[in-house]
Amino acid sequence: MLGKKAMPKNMYWVARMAMGCVCAGAFFSAGFWASARQPAENVSTLLSSGQTVTDEPIAYPAGAPAKVTAIILTLQPGEETGWHTHGVPAFGFMLEGELTVDYGDKGSRIYKSGDAVLEAMTVAHNGRNSGAAPLRILAVFMGAEGSTLSEPARRAN
Repeated sequence: MLGKKAMPKNMYWVARMAMGCVCAGAFFSAGFWASARQPAENVSTLLSSGQTVTDEPIAYPAGAPAKVTAIILTLQPGEETGWHTHGVPAFGFMLEGELTVDYGDKGSRIYKSGDAVLEAMTVAHNGRNSGAAPLRILAVFMGAEGSTLSEPARRAN
């Protein structure tokens, strides 16, 4: 290592400042990257899966620019969505109420406020507000430009 005597006086201080900056940068970036890799204590995972509720693998549309669409669906007590499928992966989060979804021969499921689901894509299903109050669902569709979010379908057998 070079000492004071091996380099001009003004270069010695420049080298010391540079080394200090490198050390400080390493110290602060190590802390930043460590915290970026670990979820914060106030973060809760709602859902993490590569399959839909009916065990279909998640498949994204190809060939067009990606497009994410988020909606809030409101159903009154007893109201239904009608039988349908989704052409793209769909994430649902129950904001309020109770939803019963009939997946035909795949059975039915009840979702309540706070529940999350990766909805069926090719399996036809019908949702019904089975509660006594209005139902609100945040639905996020992960598709592509021009893709259909929901298609009417016949009742699943």
